[in-house]
Amino acid sequence: MSATADHAETNLAVRLGFQPDQVVQEIGYDDDVDQELREVIEETIGSELVDEDYDDVADAVVLWFREDDGDLTDALVDAIAYIEEGGAILLLTPKTGRDGYVEPSEIGEAATTAGLSATKSINAGKDWNGSRLLTPKGAAKKR
Repeated sequence: MSATADHAETNLAVRLGFQPDQVVQEIGYDDDVDQELREVIEETIGSELVDEDYDDVADAVVLWFREDDGDLTDALVDAIAYIEEGGAILLLTPKTGRDGYVEPSEIGEAATTAGLSATKSINAGKDWNGSRLLTPKGAAKKR
């Protein structure tokens, strides 16, 4: 196996579908986010994550969401507006037993209601679980 292929299998950001030169918008940043995961994503895409004030369309969105952040369906619908047609949302929620934990059933229901399909769930760090959600082609709106 080549060093590049080996790196791709061990790099969480690559396994989650991030690629070099993508524009990735981050929503819901706070003091509790996983800085290591952010750094791995930035290293993989070759630039910093853009924040909520970014006014163009991104290739993907990283959405940090906690139980007390409001309505998950609304947050997902809002995130769809930020991404390219067929883009992905990485929904990051606190793990079981952590402050802000979100039930998997709520994630599934919110994703379905927002018109997203879940492709994989992954351990995204010490305190966070990740769900990779895809928009259907044609669903995203250009801003």
